[in-house]
Amino acid sequence: MPKYKSDHVLDDPDSVPRPVMAIGADIVTGAEAFKMGAHHHRKSQLIHTARGMLTCEVSQGLWIVPPGCALWIPGGARHSVSGVGNVEVYALFVDPDSAPDLPKACCTMSVSPLLREVLLRCAEFPTLYPVRGREARLASVLLDELAAAPVEKLHLPMPSDGRLRKIADAMAAEPSDRASVHEWAKRIGVSERTLSRLVVHEMGMSFGRWRQQLHISLALQWLSQSASVQSIATDLGYESASSFVFMFRKVLGTSPARYMTQRLEGSPTAASKDPG
Repeated sequence: MPKYKSDHVLDDPDSVPRPVMAIGADIVTGAEAFKMGAHHHRKSQLIHTARGMLTCEVSQGLWIVPPGCALWIPGGARHSVSGVGNVEVYALFVDPDSAPDLPKACCTMSVSPLLREVLLRCAEFPTLYPVRGREARLASVLLDELAAAPVEKLHLPMPSDGRLRKIADAMAAEPSDRASVHEWAKRIGVSERTLSRLVVHEMGMSFGRWRQQLHISLALQWLSQSASVQSIATDLGYESASSFVFMFRKVLGTSPARYMTQRLEGSPTAASKDPG
C-alpha cells in the first residue's frame, strides 16, 4: 500500500482551488504488483517516479515511466497505474485553465533537476497554500519547467482488435519469439498483407516497429530491477548483448546503462552527447 508523504492526499484534487497540487508516496510491494484501477480527473496529472518504475495504461496504450521520467495525462483521460518493487512516486495535479499550453495528449517526459526539486518542494505545501508569495511563485516555476520538459519515446500502443491483442499478449509473454509477420499471420488465420494493414491501422506503426517498442518497454522494466544487459538481450531473443544495445541506442539515443544513469541523475539532454 502507498505510504503518503503528506496529509492532503485525502483531498479531492479536482476540488482544490489552486493551480497545482502535488503529493508524494512510497510504494513497497512484494511479488504482487501495486495497481490502481481505471479512473480519471478533471485536472491534468503528472506522474513522476523518483525511484522504481510504473506502467500506466491510457487510451489503449501502455506508457512506461522509468526512474527520472514522468507521464503527462491530460484532464479527463481514463488511466490505470501499476508497479512492482519499491517505488517513490510524485503526482502533480494541474488546473487546465492555469496551464493552457501544456500537452493535450499523453506523453512521457524527461524530468530536469530543477523540475524534480521544485516538484518535491511543492509536495510539501499545505493544500490551500497562499495564492501570493513563495509557494505561488514556485508553482509558477513548476509549470514553466513542465512546459519545457523534453518528450520521451516510451509509448507502447495496444490494439483493440481481438486478433492483434492475441499477438500482443503472446509477444509480451514470450518476447524472445522472433516469428516473422508471415508466421504471425498464419497463427491468427489471416494473410500477411491483412495483418500488416491491421497493425498500421490499430497502432500507427509497422509490425517491426511495434515489436521494437515492446522490447524497449520490457527492457526498461528489467533495467529498473537491476537486470544485466546480457540477460535482457537473451530474454528478448537477441543474438548478442551488442545487437540489443544497438537497437536500444537507435531508439532512445544512448546505451541502456547510460540511459538509466542519466534519468537517475536528472540529465536527459545528455543522451544526444553519447559518443557511441
